[in-house]
Amino acid sequence: MQGNTHIVGGITASLAFAQISNDNPFVLVGAGVIGALLPDICHGGSKIGRTFPIISKIVNKLFGHRSFTHSLLFLFLVATLLHTIIPYESIIVGILLGMISHIVLDMGTKQGVKLFFPINLSVRLPLTTKTGGKVEKVVFTLLSVLALYFSYELINRFISVI
Repeated sequence: MQGNTHIVGGITASLAFAQISNDNPFVLVGAGVIGALLPDICHGGSKIGRTFPIISKIVNKLFGHRSFTHSLLFLFLVATLLHTIIPYESIIVGILLGMISHIVLDMGTKQGVKLFFPINLSVRLPLTTKTGGKVEKVVFTLLSVLALYFSYELINRFISVI
């Protein structure tokens, strides 16, 4: 999936979680966007890879694309690191939600992800699509509509409190 689809996926996941939590939705969404981009640090052409090119090159040389940074191991290590350095649960949750949305979206591509890294097994959803193809545009649109719906629900909840 492309960066914009991952961003909208992170926003949607964060807004969906905000429906059932008391966390600040703005914090969740901001952190969700960061988390949605983070797994692609292994790809030099990605938004985060272009922002941190040296780190991206090192990670890519060590692991390649869609392996370690798209795995449960990476998710666990990032969660552990975040819990030790960030005192705000909303930020941690948002980043992790964004990362999870990224991994799930990439499972919908033909290449899949190495979810159980270091085991060399690609995990894909039953239906896959080509990155940047027409189906991805449909996914992007559906995620955008869902994000708008969840935003509307949060606004209504906020208004009813006032």
